[in-house]
Amino acid sequence: MKTVFINCSPKKRFCASAYFLFLQSLFVGGKKVNEKLRTPADHSRILEQLKDAKAVVFCLPLYVDGVPSHVLRFMEEMEVYCLENHMELSVYCVANNGFIEGKQNEPLMQVFEHFCAHAGLVWGGGVGIGGGVMLNVTRILFVVDIALLALNTVLSVVNTGMFFNKEAWISFAENAALLLYFNLGVLFYLAGMGRAIGKGTYFGKKYTRILIPSFVFILFADIFFITASVLEGGIFRGWLKKKELEKA
Repeated sequence: MKTVFINCSPKKRFCASAYFLFLQSLFVGGKKVNEKLRTPADHSRILEQLKDAKAVVFCLPLYVDGVPSHVLRFMEEMEVYCLENHMELSVYCVANNGFIEGKQNEPLMQVFEHFCAHAGLVWGGGVGIGGGVMLNVTRILFVVDIALLALNTVLSVVNTGMFFNKEAWISFAENAALLLYFNLGVLFYLAGMGRAIGKGTYFGKKYTRILIPSFVFILFADIFFITASVLEGGIFRGWLKKKELEKA
């Protein structure tokens, strides 16, 4: 069985969609193909991959309570392509947003459900994730924890001759457990949808979020986005930063 995973984030790197797509792929067996959808130049390549696929998984951010415009353009072309080629694909979706509640992704899920009905495809369901940006940060923190563990191990060997630094390993285990807890809801539902993808069955629409209290999320989200705004060229998150237009 071949499954095509499509990262629909317009960002080039460090996007939450890539993180969730990676997690979803861990729970799916068989042949897996990863694609990136950013411009119209990607359309023909992705459609070619769909020819012999049994399932396709879209992973994308929520934009203005809906599907990003560049993804809508691809879906229009995909609909015609699938109808002309009488394709039988199961479509699944992993959507994430910057709000705390995953239920915010419901309008986006409805778009995909109606898309499948018009394109003659099988709607398999999806997972809507709240706090996607913050969950994406957890993977960066995990890499940082690994680097700190390696550094402490080297320092321990140099200073004491001992490879095993008990305090460093305890600190790493505590931080890893905390980050895992934040992601538990996501992992639970992605594992469930992974089984559905493998069997080609209907999973339904499930919603989850980062597992922290809302008031804590709001505090850290405010700090994060204000910091990101300043670093990107102003309090308006890059509105004041000179941009270069990309060629399709």
